[in-house]
Amino acid sequence: MKFVDEASILVQAGRGGYGALSFRREKYIAQGGPDGGDGGDGGSVWFEADEGLNTLVDYRYTRKFFAKDGQRGQRSNMTGCKGDDLVIKVPVGCTVIDEDTNEVLGDLAESGQRLLVAQGGFHGLGNTRFKSSTNRAPTQTTKGSEGEMRNLKLELKVLADVGLLGMPNAGKSTLIRAVSAAKPKVANYPFTTLVPNLGVVSVQKHRSFVLADIPGLIEGAAMGAGLGIRFLKHLTRTRILLHIVDVAPFDESDPAETALKIAKELGLFSPTLAGRDRWLVLNKLDLLPEDERQERVDAIVSALDWQGKVYSISAISSVGTDALVSDLMDYIEHRRELESEDPELLELEREQQTLMQEEGRQRIEELAEHRAVERAMALKSGLEDDDDDDDDDHDVEIIYAP
Repeated sequence: MKFVDEASILVQAGRGGYGALSFRREKYIAQGGPDGGDGGDGGSVWFEADEGLNTLVDYRYTRKFFAKDGQRGQRSNMTGCKGDDLVIKVPVGCTVIDEDTNEVLGDLAESGQRLLVAQGGFHGLGNTRFKSSTNRAPTQTTKGSEGEMRNLKLELKVLADVGLLGMPNAGKSTLIRAVSAAKPKVANYPFTTLVPNLGVVSVQKHRSFVLADIPGLIEGAAMGAGLGIRFLKHLTRTRILLHIVDVAPFDESDPAETALKIAKELGLFSPTLAGRDRWLVLNKLDLLPEDERQERVDAIVSALDWQGKVYSISAISSVGTDALVSDLMDYIEHRRELESEDPELLELEREQQTLMQEEGRQRIEELAEHRAVERAMALKSGLEDDDDDDDDDHDVEIIYAP
């Protein structure tokens, strides 16, 4: 199935049903009085997280969703039926944003979690409601109110404990293949991975975590180069990042310099995300002679002035991966235990995730504005050039339509 992580849709809650205008008419009962019932409430629109879904592709083709209207009130003081609510299923990890106000309405991070996004209209009142001591035969009723309508943007961010960060061809996909049952495409050219891949890493029975392979970044990713600006947001939900570095790149570039470039892009996208726990994983040691490996590792660590944990591995041959996976499992279990025991820590984690998402969204908006200005300047420059050329070569007056 095609992976789609963004979609824009319109939702419309149901209108409330009209109140009824009716009077009781029975044989031998004169002036029976009003008996018009109320209308039914309009149906509301809900989102529900479903762990069986992993993409928003369905909402690229179906973009408008309508809940049912409430029915009209009936005679004999019978209330109209309430309109059925509309429940829209989305993948776990979906964020719902109001496109008109840019307000984040909710974050569906757990399976079965529901979010009300459009309230159904209130029912209209029948004429029975307006009966009084001075108005024994009211003819007044009210219409039901309109249901809420919203333009929504859906953003899917994969839920994973560990996120893999690194340049294209650093070996992220190879690593996820080596430690899990996931089988992402692996090839010897950049940008082999075009969509995030998830793999469940099982250490022992009932001990496992989820690893996310994010498409590779390049210099300028935070300004829209490559695939980075689109997929950096998926790292905001992870507990820890693994910075994968190719120690023997085919283009003979400096591994330390490329690692610094990635760290810079991470900071530009979200300073909060850049401050998240990150381990350095030096990959592809099998491409170096054994007597040069430690020297290369030491040189990279020294050049980066790296103070955190460092792992030297060869993902393709699974050398060093067991120790890495074991330490990751211990770290994640410790974090889970702390979060379960300390509600404040869990709340802080959620606040940090929200902050990272807001920083990333702001970066994307800045990029869109920057590109719009560039296009406008390019268009203006092109028109001026055309104007000069025509005046010089053909002496033709150009008239622009209003």
